Parts: sequence; structure tokens; C-alpha cells
Amino acid sequence: FKAPSRDHPALYRDLLRTNRVHWIAEEPPAELVREKMMECHFRFRHQMALVPCVLTLNQDGSVWVTLVKPARAITPGQFAVFYKGDECLGSGKILRMGPSVYTLQQGKNREETPKKEEIDKIEPAT
Repeated sequence: FKAPSRDHPALYRDLLRTNRVHWIAEEPPAELVREKMMECHFRFRHQMALVPCVLTLNQDGSVWVTLVKPARAITPGQFAVFYKGDECLGSGKILRMGPSVYTLQQGKNREETPKKEEIDKIEPAT
């Protein structure tokens, strides 16, 4: 897929899934085990700014990563690296991604437009 511009909404995503995460200090962090969710930060490129996110632990040790705001050009095969403050918690390879901002916008636009069958059902006012 080639987007029409560098900032096209199709390049932005706010949900991804990793493989089993390699945790550094705690396997996995106690807060994540206890709450099944944990706020932290993540990056998937070495120099990029940290992005706030929420991790959801899956039974197989993988995590769903929900970003506070969509990030550009996340690609399967890259590594998601997780941080709490200055501490690196661990990392996992990105396997899957949720729908792009563009796809979500298209879905919203479709939901707002009534279908022809629905319009046909509307009784004309008398």
C-alpha cells in the first residue's frame, strides 16, 4: 500500500499486538499481572519520542498496545519497546496492527450515511 502523502491517515494506527514480550526486570510486571492492564510508554524506532500507551496482557504472554494517540508507520516485524519512567521494561515484536485511522474514518462515514433500504422504509409525512 502506498499512501498519497506522508501524513495520510492510512499510515496512522493506535492499536497493535506483539508476540510474547521479553520482560527485563519482572516477568511480566506485577501491575500488569494484577490489573491485566498497565499504562506505560512505548517506541518502535530508536530515535522516536516515547508515546503513552496502555498494555493489555494476553494469556500467551503477548500484549495488545493501545496508543493514547495514533502513531505513524508502525510495521509488523518492528519491535515495540516499553518504558515506565526511565526504566526499559521489555520489548516484543509487532505481529499485528489494528485498523488505520483512515479505515476507522471510512467506517464512521459509512455509519452516518443511511442505507437506501432504510430511506425506503421511512414513511412520507402526510
